[in-house]
Amino acid sequence: MTGEKAGQDGARRAVAFARASLVAIGRGLAIASLIPATLTLLAALLWWLAFPAYALWVAVAIRRWFSPYPSPSHQSRTTVPPAGYPSPLGDGLVRIVAAIVLVIMVSLIPLVVPPLLTLIRRAVAQERTLVRRWTGIPVPGSYRPYPGRGSRLRWLAGDPATWRDLGWVVVNATAGAILLLGPGLLTAAGALYAARLAGGPPGVPAGEPEPERLLLGVVLIAIGLGAARPALLGYGHLTRLILARPGTAELNRRITHLAQTRTETIDASAAEIRRIERDLHDGAQARLVAIGMALDAVGQLMESQPGVARELLNDARDNSARALAEIRGLVRGIHPPVLADRGLADAVRALALDTPLPITVTTDLTGRLSAPLESAAYLAVSELLANVIKHADARQAFVDLRRDGEALKITVADDGHGGASLSAGTGLRGVERRLAAFDGVLTIGSPPGGPTTITMELPCASS
Repeated sequence: MTGEKAGQDGARRAVAFARASLVAIGRGLAIASLIPATLTLLAALLWWLAFPAYALWVAVAIRRWFSPYPSPSHQSRTTVPPAGYPSPLGDGLVRIVAAIVLVIMVSLIPLVVPPLLTLIRRAVAQERTLVRRWTGIPVPGSYRPYPGRGSRLRWLAGDPATWRDLGWVVVNATAGAILLLGPGLLTAAGALYAARLAGGPPGVPAGEPEPERLLLGVVLIAIGLGAARPALLGYGHLTRLILARPGTAELNRRITHLAQTRTETIDASAAEIRRIERDLHDGAQARLVAIGMALDAVGQLMESQPGVARELLNDARDNSARALAEIRGLVRGIHPPVLADRGLADAVRALALDTPLPITVTTDLTGRLSAPLESAAYLAVSELLANVIKHADARQAFVDLRRDGEALKITVADDGHGGASLSAGTGLRGVERRLAAFDGVLTIGSPPGGPTTITMELPCASS
């Protein structure tokens, strides 16, 4: 039974391997189907650029073809027709026609060449998409944006990415075609060869075995299937090598990301300042004004109505206590003292104790992290727990903080009704913006009906 089961497992693995290899061969054929289109576009481009030069050559050299009186310097050349050769159109007429063709072709270059280059770009972009989808190798484009005015021909010709695309069309038609079509051709050749031998090749007497040739067909099939996926991956790396300018695309992506996160951080900081001002104005400031007014009234009523003055003093004392509590809460929301003194883990534990919902906190953090990172992580956890209390209708929640390599991984989960998303307007977009300033990632898993699990990952290093 053990040997039979092992044989079945081996057969399943072989079938899965063959299926995956055939899929890779099919994908290679799909990508290779774009090669004729790109070659046709390149040929049209080269013809249009070369034809004016040919017309100019005709306009200059036409005399040596049609002149009935060739010059003595040309008499020794075999390309010169014998003296008296008649000119069917006339020397001058042919020159005029060639000159007119030259002028027309040159004047049409700015109108014809940019569309051809644009079509080549689109075909190459399609190849980039297929390579990324089927090999997992990103091939970013780094085209210069059109400035909106000026010659499109000058813009396209001055973009290095255009020349990389043209070079790729040539490479793709040679080395790329070998990588894409080679495994499929080997597999097909081996299958046809083996099938032909199995049916008895012409000239071989019936019943005469040819195991060596049959084995050759099987070997060709095995080589083709075995090389299919590596060849497809090699094609992806070749595409990236030719089309992706080393480091430039990644640098551009990084610059774009930093510019976006900088804008979002500035907006988030401005919103936070407005929130602090609003809380101070509506909370502590209003209570302090009320305390001042109450003390003025106490000074006026102290002798005439001491009982009323005493009640006003009690109200002022209560308002001062509430104002102090609001200010402490505001400071705790900005940067709590326990976070500065004891670190992120203890600050999250203190936050969990202050919430009305049972929250379990687990952590394996031992060292301290950088102060900005701890502050951002604390505020993100605080906002997520506030969302749980307000919107999730949960009975309990869980917070897990741990180091995962060079990243801080924070998981906040609850047993609520779920449905949380970035577009639901529950503050998750603000959390994402806060994490983006540190290259952090926010992952949300919240199906309808719950539970909800939100994971945050931030690059970090212990201080």
